[in-house]
Amino acid sequence: MRDDNRNLLLAIALSVVVLIGWNYFYGVPTAERQRAQQAASQQQNAAQQAAAQGGTASPSQTGPLPGAAPREGQPSPPAPGTVPAASANQPRVEPREVALGRSPRVIIETPALAGSLSLKGGRIDDVALKTYRETVEPGSPRIVLLSPSGSPNPYYAEFGWVGPGAPNADTLWTADSDRLTPGKPVTLSFDNGAGLVFRREVSVDDKFMFTVRDTVDNRTGQPVSLYPYGLVSRHGKPHTQGYYVLHEGLIGVLGDQGLQEYSYDAVEKENVIPGQPTKGKIWNGVKGGFLGITDKYWAAAVAPDQTQPYQGSFTARAEGGGQIYQANLLGDARTVPSGATAEATQRLFAGAKEVSTVDGYKSSLGILKFDLLIDWGWFYFITKPMFWALDFFYKLFGNFGLSILIVTIILKTFFLPLAAKSYASMAKMKAVQPEMVAIRERYKDDRVKQQQETMNLYKREKINPVAGCWPVLIQIPVFFALYKVLFVTIEMRHAPFFGWIQDLAAPDPTSLFNLFGLLPYTPPSFLHLGVWPLIMGVTMFVQMKMNPTPPDPVQQTMFTWMPVIFTFMLGSFPAGLVIYWAWNNKLSVLQQGYIMRRNGVKVELWDNLRTTFTRKPAAAKG
Repeated sequence: MRDDNRNLLLAIALSVVVLIGWNYFYGVPTAERQRAQQAASQQQNAAQQAAAQGGTASPSQTGPLPGAAPREGQPSPPAPGTVPAASANQPRVEPREVALGRSPRVIIETPALAGSLSLKGGRIDDVALKTYRETVEPGSPRIVLLSPSGSPNPYYAEFGWVGPGAPNADTLWTADSDRLTPGKPVTLSFDNGAGLVFRREVSVDDKFMFTVRDTVDNRTGQPVSLYPYGLVSRHGKPHTQGYYVLHEGLIGVLGDQGLQEYSYDAVEKENVIPGQPTKGKIWNGVKGGFLGITDKYWAAAVAPDQTQPYQGSFTARAEGGGQIYQANLLGDARTVPSGATAEATQRLFAGAKEVSTVDGYKSSLGILKFDLLIDWGWFYFITKPMFWALDFFYKLFGNFGLSILIVTIILKTFFLPLAAKSYASMAKMKAVQPEMVAIRERYKDDRVKQQQETMNLYKREKINPVAGCWPVLIQIPVFFALYKVLFVTIEMRHAPFFGWIQDLAAPDPTSLFNLFGLLPYTPPSFLHLGVWPLIMGVTMFVQMKMNPTPPDPVQQTMFTWMPVIFTFMLGSFPAGLVIYWAWNNKLSVLQQGYIMRRNGVKVELWDNLRTTFTRKPAAAKG
């Protein structure tokens, strides 16, 4: 390989390595990881059914988490307990509808949610999202977020008090209404018969936020100390996407501790107290924030009073042959004098992670960094503005695909000065090619002198030999940011473009290897090559042919195969990202052609295309 080509080849190779690395570590999970997750999920479901147990240990049953030291000046918390025998009598795993019917319920009805809360335990354990469905088909089932204990996949939220005489998961509450709607709260009540009267007012807005206000009246004739708590509990490890770019599992912002993200496996590896069966992580004395469990597009998270200190924790414990994962918050003890009342207010988010909705809760309710419930990643400062730009044009034109095209034009305009310098430098490189060839021939036996003369030529003509790499390099951060937006924001989920692209966040559904659906055959994932990846490959091929044919054979091979490699590599990427790349390539071709003509350099496109598709004459035999 000639020395004057090394920088360009290195830049190209690095770009390929970056994209391949991104594809492996952040883009598409390996088949082995998917199979392992599916097998684990199947084993978990089988274990749950075999164990025939439901229920969970809430703080109201177990007391504060193991290892929770009492704060100075407060009474000691109740000693950690075990799941009481009553939970062993829970119904076997059964259909969700049957599990729902085992408890009297209050209907939840809002513009965004449908479901119910259980009067047994006072849990919010039945939530479906009205406006989101499992597939793009109009009749597809609604997304079910929360499900009760005893169903195949229990997932619910619970609130209350920890302490003597407090209600637990088996307590049967009385409701003052059979329906919870926005503007019409429901009040639950329970008298423990020993002088403590508990009330719980549950309200809900028109989106995804519940407000739970717990009060206790002390009529015992002596002070009582109780701890307010809230939790989100999930039985069994759910199927996850398995992408490194996406966090799924337990999440929270715990005051000054900042954002905490733990996968299901990571929680199981943490020791709350060495030797204890409950695993997890505890943060004591934090103030503000939230904690919960997140999926790719949905989440359930509890938020305490942002002015009061609390203990936050993520835990996992084995029960009934499987794992139960919980995000817990435990407030400081409230000492309630005889004849007095104590109150604790907490919130529950249970719904879709819509950007405007989540940001709105952050500002209107003052929940610390609640916007981090959406996984914007390390490049938050690029990713979120990218979403804002796409969303702005979506609201104007009603199509996120068009938004991608418009934002690409804006980005190309923004980077035009840098691109112009890069292409101008490339044009100068082409103009001095004859001199470079002459230097190479003149000093072919002296590589050091050859390199010196080449560098002198660059300085004399004011040429930056690596400037041509900038158009590729500057779009890599944009590529990553757009990938993240397409992958994690629910607004992109099931967002159509035109024609066969009905979901910009999913790969192009067509495939060259079954003739785009004409053959009844599903190609393996590594052969998935749709129409838009092919368009992208063609535009990249044309862009490569804008430049003179490299004299070096290795460089020729690199330029020839790069469009093919990128085409297969992007075949499994979200369609919106491939559309961006193809459109960006087309704009680059137009931009490069204009700048080359302005600098008086011949555009090699047609000559290169003619040479590529013209059969070379056979060498004459001597």
